[in-house]
Amino acid sequence: MAKEQATYSHGHHQSVVSSHARRTVHDSAAFLAPHLQPTDHILDVGCGPGSITADFASLVPRGRVVGVDAVPSVLDQARALAADRHLQNVEFAAVDANALPYPDASFDVVYCHQVLQHVSDPVGILREMRRVCKPGGFVAAREADYGGFAWSPASPGLTRWGELYQSQALASGGEPNAGRVLPAWARRAGFAPESTQTTVSSWCYTGERARQWGDMWAERAVQSGFAKVVKEKGLGTEEDLQAVSRAWTEWATKEDLFFNVPSTEILYRVPPASTDPA
Repeated sequence: MAKEQATYSHGHHQSVVSSHARRTVHDSAAFLAPHLQPTDHILDVGCGPGSITADFASLVPRGRVVGVDAVPSVLDQARALAADRHLQNVEFAAVDANALPYPDASFDVVYCHQVLQHVSDPVGILREMRRVCKPGGFVAAREADYGGFAWSPASPGLTRWGELYQSQALASGGEPNAGRVLPAWARRAGFAPESTQTTVSSWCYTGERARQWGDMWAERAVQSGFAKVVKEKGLGTEEDLQAVSRAWTEWATKEDLFFNVPSTEILYRVPPASTDPA
């Protein structure tokens, strides 16, 4: 059975999980939402703390949503969120996405968000996602492109952070610029280009939200899995990380802050089984 070989370099420090828990269908799956039906059966791959998963459940009141993640501990937070929102049509399971434990054609929609950049075989996971999606259903993915991040004011410390992020992501077996290669991965997975819609959207932070982003990364730079990988792989020292953290803190105090996080989205309509070439 396939098993994930890459390291999830972000880790699950509270600064990471809290940031992920702010994500919603509105800001992370708007390209997919218009296609959802109230009776859909949805699989959310790499669901983390479950905020997007819970939103899906609210949008398919007569359907069912399954959120899966490789890390059991983060699923406890997802279950608590679903309970707080009194959602009865959602469940969570610890699963390795390289070998989804579901029969062929089990779901109407299969979705993953910011997952493929962290795995060793993104093409294989896309194939698995398509395998468990019903003919006529949708496979959707959204991936950031760290090489396309933009910010203002300029900061040498943030530039150094970007260099370290690229290095540690590659050293962990992932692809930090996944957004720009996501369409190629989809094609290699057998997603016919004529059946695949490709779009780009961004998280664009200004004002207080940009300050929160800066303060969050100031903490992650020294506390999260990012810091651990940088040191263990010999990519930087504790002093380097402290300098990056200070740079984020200083940046977050400036006026007219701007930070843009672009992500590429693919939306693949699974054709009838008789016409699916793979």
